[in-house]
Amino acid sequence: MPFLTPDQLTQFHENGYLVIPDYLNTSQTNALITETNSLLSSFDLSSHPLTQFTTGDDEKDDKPHVGDDYFLNSGDKIRFFFEPDAVKDSQLTRPKEEAVNKIGHALHDPTLNKPFSEVTLSSRNADIARDLGFRDPRVLQSMVILKQPGIGGAVPPHRDSEFLYTSPPSAVGFWIALQDARVGNATLGFYPGSHRKVSGGIKRRFVRRYNASGEVCGTEFVGNEGAQYPKDLQVEEDGDAGLGEPDVVDIKAGSLVLIHGNVLHKSEKNTGDKSRFAYTFHVIEGASGWEYDRRNWLQPPAGGFSRLFQ
Repeated sequence: MPFLTPDQLTQFHENGYLVIPDYLNTSQTNALITETNSLLSSFDLSSHPLTQFTTGDDEKDDKPHVGDDYFLNSGDKIRFFFEPDAVKDSQLTRPKEEAVNKIGHALHDPTLNKPFSEVTLSSRNADIARDLGFRDPRVLQSMVILKQPGIGGAVPPHRDSEFLYTSPPSAVGFWIALQDARVGNATLGFYPGSHRKVSGGIKRRFVRRYNASGEVCGTEFVGNEGAQYPKDLQVEEDGDAGLGEPDVVDIKAGSLVLIHGNVLHKSEKNTGDKSRFAYTFHVIEGASGWEYDRRNWLQPPAGGFSRLFQ
């Protein structure tokens, strides 16, 4: 039986995002918050390279693209990335539990973390992927995003398929609010319908950068010479009004937000006095006819990306 109703599918295809309230109950969200706090308190800071997560994609951000080994080799591990504003002169300016902005990228791996893998590799998510038209959905990354009070940085407008590119594009984000996400508390903002516009094509990609010797030396954005839109997507002209203003969404804890890989979206800095924790993972098409690019920053582990259809 389908999980998504016809109306929900219509909303997703028209707007590029869909909010499903009460996807997790309070007990489930509390359990994931408890697990998150356990991970934060137990990781070893003494050997940590203090990697900060930034794409270098904000004009106000003079920090380079993240691209050290700790980041690039995180696809089959659980690793911790710091908020840039929490690091000064190679030292944390606050306790580590309040300085991390992301835990990733393999929380969905059952051999690494049971609570998050059970929420990810579930029959409900398989049903949703099937409703969205996936033939062989693969989970390729998962992470807890921690927007700490007063310090949780903004994420500039972007499209997820820029970072997780298949040809043709196929990425869909599953974003679960573990705490309320509201205006002033780093909630999400979407440009509805932007995935269906000419400007909504994947025109750039976030990839590994190589030096003259062929060694990986970081990450960078490059122009996309491949397919820019998912299969069967009807593309429209932008029109005189452009993309308009974003929908700033009030998302209650436990809600699931489905995010089309081509839809333009963002989040603001957390200026409130409460944290905003969210768990998110991404699904791409693994069936024949879709190619995962070898230049993507995230490369598959030895066993390949996790199958959602079991």
